[in-house]
Amino acid sequence: MGKSKTKNQKKSRVEANHVAEETYGSVPHSFVFPRGQVGKNVGQLILDVRRVMEPYTAESLKARKNNVLKDFVAVAGPLGVTHFMIFSKTETNINMVKYSLVKDVVSTLKKHRMHQQQFTHHPLLVLNNFGADGMHIKLMATMFQNMFPSINVHKVSLNNIKRCVLLNYNPSSEQIEFRHYSLKVVPVGMSRGVKKLMQERFPNMSKFEDISELLMKGANLSESEAEQDGEHNITELPQVYSGRGNMAAQQSAVRLTEIGPRMTLQLTKIQEGMGEGNVLYHSIINKTEEEIRDILKRKEAKLKEKEGRRLEQEQNVANKKEKRDEHKKKSLKGAKKSEEQEDSEVEDPGMQGDQPAAVESDDEVEYYRQAVGVEPDEDMFPGAKRRRFSEKSSGPAKKRKLSVGKSRDAKSPKRKKSKPAGKTFGAKRAGERENKFSRNKFDGKKNKNQQSRSPKGNFGFKKKGAATKQGFKKRKGKG
Repeated sequence: MGKSKTKNQKKSRVEANHVAEETYGSVPHSFVFPRGQVGKNVGQLILDVRRVMEPYTAESLKARKNNVLKDFVAVAGPLGVTHFMIFSKTETNINMVKYSLVKDVVSTLKKHRMHQQQFTHHPLLVLNNFGADGMHIKLMATMFQNMFPSINVHKVSLNNIKRCVLLNYNPSSEQIEFRHYSLKVVPVGMSRGVKKLMQERFPNMSKFEDISELLMKGANLSESEAEQDGEHNITELPQVYSGRGNMAAQQSAVRLTEIGPRMTLQLTKIQEGMGEGNVLYHSIINKTEEEIRDILKRKEAKLKEKEGRRLEQEQNVANKKEKRDEHKKKSLKGAKKSEEQEDSEVEDPGMQGDQPAAVESDDEVEYYRQAVGVEPDEDMFPGAKRRRFSEKSSGPAKKRKLSVGKSRDAKSPKRKKSKPAGKTFGAKRAGERENKFSRNKFDGKKNKNQQSRSPKGNFGFKKKGAATKQGFKKRKGKG
């Protein structure tokens, strides 16, 4: 069972993580991607350059055909990316003189040293011949220095330096040589046999009579193992370096092995901003001061026009928003008003006992009578019937006194009452003639089959003989 972590260990680990995050955020980061169709070999060169820029680069960055430069700029801000390395290709060549891939460089070496641990830390940048006069040369040197993290020589750990990037400027051809090396440190001042023993490689000593012969002459060492060191690569180590025999204040030799890629670059143009600023330097086109002034004036006018369009667009957007809000308020107000009207028209259940229910208009009864041609049934428009009944019975009720010798339904000669609109009991239908009596009595007997149709389709009564009751009119046939 392992020991539990103490508070000091946890605190130190938290502080170390915090320092690592601050350090990672302060160093420069880069994007390496192509623009347009570049081909298979240039695509492999992009992967090799990403390998050089590790660990502070996007290893698996995907660039699609429809991506524009603004897309990468928008993503670069949140990720802390400071530099873009863009590879493009023209009809004649790419934006460099010549290049060689990693696989091409490694295939020319007898032995190469390249492993994954070398890429856990950033490489050491070495600039050569960048002290010449010229603004463009100083800008190039500054750009290359800012692409890699800076090194504090008093605090740096030598064990973190495993690779080296060399940039050499040639003033005569104005070209830059790009090289990438793997770094190795070996002790010096001892025989090849002792180095062999320190590397835990035991040689064949069957031909030696004494151990001193091994230390003085060596034991069947090949020429590749006995590399020649000199003053050009021998130095005194200030710290203990990884590897047997690399002690502080001891002489050691620094050996470089190229691991690729190789590139020969040439400066063409320096421009401010992201491809839209002023041209500070051009190796092919030279312009006078007057031409530069005209270019600046046109650019300022273009910027002013662009700013004016932007302000006009913002004003249009604000006006549309204001109109939309006003229309929304009117719509809400109208909807609220319609809801209030609907609520006022709805019958209140609590008022059914005191107030009459909503009734249909008499116009509906009249419309039905004109459209269909017959009187509506009693239960078809009950509201209209109740309304008529309430209007009719609003006055004081009077009882009618019927005489003994007269029928109940006989017409009163004294007063003629107007009938309300709508269907009432005993009302006539369309196509019928008016009947003066609801019930007919002849000689004290009911005659049911005395109605007959006339040739014209009208109803009437035909009676021969005795006198009829009061109010009865005898119809005579027309000749």
